[in-house]
Amino acid sequence: MCDQFSFSKTELKTEMSGFTEPSQLRTSMKKEIKEEEFDEFLQEYPSTFKTVEEKPRLEYECKTEMNTSPNMTLREVKYSPMEIEDEEEFDSRECGDLDYSPTRDVQMIQSNKRGNIEQKRNKESSHKRPQTSYHELHQRLDTREKQYECSQCFKTFESHSSFAIHQRIHTGEKPNQCSTCGKAFSQSSHLKRHQRVHTGEKPHQCSTCGQAFSCMSHLKRHQRVHTGEKPHQCSTCGQAFSCTSALKIHHKIHTRERPHQCSTCGKAFSQSSHLKRHQRIHTGEKPHQCSTCGKAFSRLPHLKRHQRIHTGEKPHQCSTCGKAFSTLSHLKTHQMIHTGEMPHHCSTCGQAFSCMSALKKHQRIHTGEKPYQCTLCGKYFRVSSNLSKHQITHTGEKPHQCSKCGKTFSQMSHLKRHQRIHSNDVLPC
Repeated sequence: MCDQFSFSKTELKTEMSGFTEPSQLRTSMKKEIKEEEFDEFLQEYPSTFKTVEEKPRLEYECKTEMNTSPNMTLREVKYSPMEIEDEEEFDSRECGDLDYSPTRDVQMIQSNKRGNIEQKRNKESSHKRPQTSYHELHQRLDTREKQYECSQCFKTFESHSSFAIHQRIHTGEKPNQCSTCGKAFSQSSHLKRHQRVHTGEKPHQCSTCGQAFSCMSHLKRHQRVHTGEKPHQCSTCGQAFSCTSALKIHHKIHTRERPHQCSTCGKAFSQSSHLKRHQRIHTGEKPHQCSTCGKAFSRLPHLKRHQRIHTGEKPHQCSTCGKAFSTLSHLKTHQMIHTGEMPHHCSTCGQAFSCMSALKKHQRIHTGEKPYQCTLCGKYFRVSSNLSKHQITHTGEKPHQCSKCGKTFSQMSHLKRHQRIHSNDVLPC
């Protein structure tokens, strides 16, 4: 027979010395009770755990034969069947290991206890419980869900280490500090990931395009570009997104939430990036500069659009006539020629225009506004193109040349009028 097991709020340590015979294993066991260590633990962490109420000692006689060998550890001892009078009252702590620490006397959530009570009620008519093997009993106890419960938010954890890390959310403790910039983190894994900002390390590489990333989550999010996977769906309109951050931004369209407000003019934005972009209007900041002509822009898309002037790139083509444009807005304006659409109306005279810029130019006729001034003679003009034509009179430049006689002109309209001489067209009066 093995020694009897008594379970209470104490630490039962079983020390095994060397043995060669089964009888030596039985005589080599001893129990060491350390109530003082558990009391010290409770004094050090009084509010961290809820301790279980003391239960009456339950003693059982283990009717097992221990098949032992000289090199066998306690975890390898095999048990033969035994009969338990009341399975419900059996209060074992941990299967296969008799080395208990005080932290295991912390309140554990035993999810199957309620199920055992129901089983007991259903079998009240039986005077004798069926025979249960010791292995089956311990396997059932070992698979019980044992969790640590946070006393502040009641979240549960399966291990003490996870529970301790979680507590830093409430305490604000950040013991892991970056030696380069001093930024602190609650978890060492977060610190390691952060340090790659300083080292430039990108260990996670995309197998499709070869692009590298500093953390695995960024790689997984990137791979959805290749797979087309969009697992995050809007519950309001059904639109899907590849990452949660994009979904959160999209949600603000439905909620009309605009938490980011400009401190200068009070205008609000749904995203912080939009606010930063807007603030450049007030600061005059233009961080994006053209490497060809040096012109600067507040936004990168504006710079890219401008660079097409130098490259001659016209990626937007009209499907009706084939004419190409450098910007999408110019293409849309052009397509209104084919559709005849003129959505912009003058509020003064009712004249309609295909684009807003044409309407604004027209409205200056009514207001008399002439915002474009010649720096040489001070003359004002309603549109910039008229100023450009005027400035040629000061420079004497004649960029428009006739292909038949070589005569040059300062304006394109003058060249076209001249070319009618060669085509025998009648000149207008």
